[in-house]
Amino acid sequence: MSRSLAVRVLALAALTALVLPTAAFAQDVPIEDQVADLTSRVDTTWVIVAAVLVMFMQAGFAFLEIGFVRGKNAGSVIAKILTNFSISSIGWWIAGFAIAFGGGAKIAGDSGFLFGYGDTINESFAQGLYGDTVNGPFSAFFFFQFVFCAVSLAIVWGTTLERIKFIVYPIYGLVFSMLIYPLIAHWIFGGGILSTVGNGVQDFAGSTVVHLTGATGALAALLLLGPRKGKYGPDGKPRAIPGHNMPLFGLGVLILWLGWFGFNPGSTLGTGDGRFAEVVIVTNLAAAAGVIGAAVTIYLKQGKLDVGMCGNGAIAALVAITAPSGYVEFWAAPIIGVVAGVLVVVCVLAIDKKLDDPVGALSAHGVAGIWGTLACGIFTSPRLAEFNAIGDAGLVYSGSFKQLGVQFVGVAAAFTAVFVLSYITFAIIKATVGLRVEDEMEEAGLDITERGMYGYPEQFIPEPELVGYGAFPASRPPVVTGHTPIPTTTEVPA
Repeated sequence: MSRSLAVRVLALAALTALVLPTAAFAQDVPIEDQVADLTSRVDTTWVIVAAVLVMFMQAGFAFLEIGFVRGKNAGSVIAKILTNFSISSIGWWIAGFAIAFGGGAKIAGDSGFLFGYGDTINESFAQGLYGDTVNGPFSAFFFFQFVFCAVSLAIVWGTTLERIKFIVYPIYGLVFSMLIYPLIAHWIFGGGILSTVGNGVQDFAGSTVVHLTGATGALAALLLLGPRKGKYGPDGKPRAIPGHNMPLFGLGVLILWLGWFGFNPGSTLGTGDGRFAEVVIVTNLAAAAGVIGAAVTIYLKQGKLDVGMCGNGAIAALVAITAPSGYVEFWAAPIIGVVAGVLVVVCVLAIDKKLDDPVGALSAHGVAGIWGTLACGIFTSPRLAEFNAIGDAGLVYSGSFKQLGVQFVGVAAAFTAVFVLSYITFAIIKATVGLRVEDEMEEAGLDITERGMYGYPEQFIPEPELVGYGAFPASRPPVVTGHTPIPTTTEVPA
């Protein structure tokens, strides 16, 4: 027998040894149970993949905010993102998930604290999906819901860039991830009090729960923090403080757009019925229309295509379609998106006259979040209201304002609760450790004053101190002739 033939025989024998026991076992298990087991495995994989996409949105927020701030504050954004994601991870594990999904009480959950620490989840919304034990699918649900919380917390800080103390992040981050966000998630996602208004508030993936909650916390912080130095002139008129890197901003927008394909479609929590593919299309149609709506609006108002406004048009439309993504037909998505694109431009320009919001978070996440939640009351189709078993058909189909009224109640309740709790939290922080850095620190930039290093050392460190950095300042590059570089002086001109 040749060597190659012997190898083939051995391989076939090994494969047979593996397959035959599996086949015999399969014959003993009813086909329904086999299908259910396979479906559970696929659904669990999909939920984790979607959650990872949503986690990747943290990179999108980082690039977007870095692009919108000045170079002297670029590095501090990374420290903020890493810290808040880490703090909220621990807070969600300790108490956040339990309050959001641990139990059927109307105000807050009451079980599942320290998730996985020897107990089960009692009569919760999640139990109906995954059972009452901390198994693989249930753990996937835990992580998926956590990354929503982390996104909401990331939104809070958009209004506070370039002047807030670093110590504020862990303090508010713990309160937010353990109490503020979980309460709103429980009220709408977890079978809480807002699920009993009418036939329930419709918010498929979180226009209110995630985005309005984050924007409301941002508003509370901004009112106590005040504007950046130099933002408003002696006459009270706003001055532009341009971001330093719009290509990075654009990259951030595209990463967020990608992450939204985990955000909205992942909220189906499964793949068996194919609904997640429909939600992908609805999400993309709205985002595209949002860019177009914002581009046309800013061009009509200023005669220029402002890159920041176009990007915020995409973000606002994605925020707006988040609530209705599982409730509306394809035709409604571009309408919802284009309205969001127009709104974000108008609202950014209006808010900027009184409040210093460097990234437009109040408009892109707050106003657009309200619009998206209300849009369910207008465009929800009877087919999808029945499929989701939450709420009723919207005004366009039913001719009734009932669901629109329910949506308004949901928005008002969430905004009021988050604003009061956040304002109290930030007021306590301001009265104790303080909210804002000193004027001198703000002038120098948070990179060097709070981090102890520059995000762009070649740009800010004096040229004589650059020895060892392996780079020349952009203002004085080495001169190259052929293959021989001409040495440059390190003396600072008088």
